[in-house]
Amino acid sequence: MENISIRPARPAELSAVAALRWEWLVETGSEDLGEREDFVRHFVAWAGENAGSHRCTVLVRDDRVIGMAWLAVVRRVPTPRAPRRASGDLQCVYVVPEARDGGLGGRLIRAVLDGARELGLERVTVHSGTRAIPAYARNGFQESPRLLQARIARA
Repeated sequence: MENISIRPARPAELSAVAALRWEWLVETGSEDLGEREDFVRHFVAWAGENAGSHRCTVLVRDDRVIGMAWLAVVRRVPTPRAPRRASGDLQCVYVVPEARDGGLGGRLIRAVLDGARELGLERVTVHSGTRAIPAYARNGFQESPRLLQARIARA
């Protein structure tokens, strides 16, 4: 049996998580990424600055981080019956190519959703690439006719 764990990322693992993000960007053909080391430093600093709103869950095989998923938690406007509302957005779910198609991505998604339940979140959304839609659907995500988005152009 493989030595797999899924748990919150530790501060010392954030460089490895940043490296996964870099690998993902390279894999998807992103260009003009700059220097990898600069990105890793920036990413680790960003993760520290946003630890209150963005929670990282990692997939670890032995001692190597091979997957990640981020849950962005957003506080919602209160109602009389729900004075402490919040929802989540599942972001940057990634598993290294050699560990795909064996159910590990689904386990990672379920772990994040379990954490969202523990936080009492009302819902979790995800913006997915085409390839991953079936994995999200298998884990309870559904299309919603009421969820709309506006693309904001960069200046």
